[in-house]
Amino acid sequence: MDRLTFSYPAWFILFCLLLGLGYALLLYYRDNSFKDQAPWLRWLMSGLRFLGASFLAFFLLSPLLRYKQIDTRKPIVVLAQDASESVGNAIGKTKEEYQQKLERLQRDLGNDYEVKPFAFGSSVREGLPDQYEDKISNLADLFSNTYDLYGGDNLGAIVLASDGIYNEGNNPLYLGEKAAVPVFTVALGDTTPKKDLVLKRVFHNKIVYLGDQFSVLVDISAVNCAGNTTSLSVYKVDGGKTQLVSSQPLNIDRKDYFSTKEIILNADQAGVQRYRIVVNKVLGEASSNNNSQDIFVDVLDARQKILLLAHSPHPDISAIRQSISANKNYQVEVADFRDFKGNVATYDYVVLHQLPGKGVDASGVLATLDRERIPRLFITGAQTDYGQFNRVQNLVTVQTDGRNTNDVQGRFAGNFALFLLDDKLKTEFANYPPIQAPFGEFKVGGSAQVMMYQRIRKIDTQYPLFVFGEQNGARTGALLAEGIWRWRLFNFLNVDNHELFDDWVSKVTQYLGVKEDKRKFRVNVSKNIYRENEQVFFDAELYNKSYELINEPDVRLVITSEKGKDYTYTFNKSGKAYSLNAGTLPVGNYKFEGKVNSGGEQLSYNGQFSVQPIQLEQYETTADHRLLRLLSQQYGGKMVSPAEMNDIPAMIKAVGTVKPVIYENATTKSLINIRWLFAILLLLIALEWFLRRYLGSY
Repeated sequence: MDRLTFSYPAWFILFCLLLGLGYALLLYYRDNSFKDQAPWLRWLMSGLRFLGASFLAFFLLSPLLRYKQIDTRKPIVVLAQDASESVGNAIGKTKEEYQQKLERLQRDLGNDYEVKPFAFGSSVREGLPDQYEDKISNLADLFSNTYDLYGGDNLGAIVLASDGIYNEGNNPLYLGEKAAVPVFTVALGDTTPKKDLVLKRVFHNKIVYLGDQFSVLVDISAVNCAGNTTSLSVYKVDGGKTQLVSSQPLNIDRKDYFSTKEIILNADQAGVQRYRIVVNKVLGEASSNNNSQDIFVDVLDARQKILLLAHSPHPDISAIRQSISANKNYQVEVADFRDFKGNVATYDYVVLHQLPGKGVDASGVLATLDRERIPRLFITGAQTDYGQFNRVQNLVTVQTDGRNTNDVQGRFAGNFALFLLDDKLKTEFANYPPIQAPFGEFKVGGSAQVMMYQRIRKIDTQYPLFVFGEQNGARTGALLAEGIWRWRLFNFLNVDNHELFDDWVSKVTQYLGVKEDKRKFRVNVSKNIYRENEQVFFDAELYNKSYELINEPDVRLVITSEKGKDYTYTFNKSGKAYSLNAGTLPVGNYKFEGKVNSGGEQLSYNGQFSVQPIQLEQYETTADHRLLRLLSQQYGGKMVSPAEMNDIPAMIKAVGTVKPVIYENATTKSLINIRWLFAILLLLIALEWFLRRYLGSY
């Protein structure tokens, strides 16, 4: 206790005593109520009154008690255990014995220190591990977390039990500037190189396009395998079945072998494809677990399916097909309308050459295009039925008998802004030979944009030649002339290539070919390829008939593995959309289907994704005790073997810097808040009151 202070001068205590004395004299020596009682009883009651009144008055002076508190805190020792697969393999059958040593070390450290146990590998978490199954070793993450949590506290030492192998994160030696505490390491595993062939790393593009070839680079190392011959093979894994797609021999010509091999594969199937890279085992090899690695490649079918549907054969069709086919992302099909037996709904973009035409009924095809909102391009000519043409599109109206034509050239509109056209193309097109447009009257719709006007015999007119717009939610174009094959030939005659014409057709195709996603229900997976320790996330969107975002009905999701096992979920409602965390899933390819009932309509959405294995822990089997030794030496600790773990507490004490910290806190407290003093006051008053009542007074 330091001292007692008051809100008033200390000599006011004299007034408190005088007040108590006066009150006692007045009550017991001027009052004759107790004159018949024994003197000692009157003295006792007056004394109780004196003390009670004086104490009460004393508390009114608001006395404050200031005292010190001493708090001794033990130094913190972080006990970190590597929980990766490589450590699990290292301790093997001695796991139970090692666990007992580790727990004993924790108890021994707890006698003098505040022990903070952690397990680390794929992540850092509190507590010592029971299983050693982490697919990743990240030593840097452990040190970063330790410094963040205890760097500003009384951190005394770090005890790290590991094999020194890390396969993710930075080298922990480079994080040392943050540490001012000794690091003691327990060296696990075997540093003796065994005969081992290792497929160390595989480099590849995660995304390729259908029809392309892609390269896979494979790093292969071998220890003590000189003179052996093996092979490097690639298998395609599909539904649990494997198919050999590539193989090449491999000659190991030295004791410490390393080589990088390139494999060329064909992206011949769309979707997420799984490949298994295998280096075949050699005789006497210590382990074959690190001889293979699975990779996942997302093969995108970015090609748009384009249909050139013609009333009859025409050189324009050939010119358009050759220009579009120059782009590998387009898959072009040409069909005569009378022979076409396919479904136009399966195409992303349709060119209608002289359709609707004379003598053919294209109403069914046009109705499908409208229903599916498929972009289309009309090209008119001598076989076009202009009456039907005016009814099936709203971009332009052409009043003509169809028998007479004008030779016209194209003049680009100055205010066209749907997509960019370079100046060279505009200049050159002005010199291209004439093509045939119908003779008649033209009226452009209010929502249409004109890209080219007709130039007739060097006279610039306001007659449209090429117009664009939107119809029933689908982009639409109308080229009101035939004979553009002449433009492509003229382009080649001038510059020995078709680049300008092909660029023009490509820009038109790119603009019209974009089909807006008008589906009312969509389910999106955050990415197509996950690692096996990653959680799979989905989100979903649902629109009403007015295309307003809603989330009233429940959305179900069924994920199906390649083995046919179903995982069923219900989406959480988030804002006006849906979200779902499906957790971690086993390695393999998966398909998913989302379902919802909205307004009496059953909607569904399908997709796929893959989960790839993490095999990092299999590629390095030789413990790296050198790293552990450097960690201990650099930070003033020591590396020990598992048999010497019990000596670590004594080693920490010997350092001399790991000591408790004493905290001194000064506390000020009002006396009236001290319960035992208040209880004494209450006891004095209650005892006097009891005696007075017992003796017949108040």
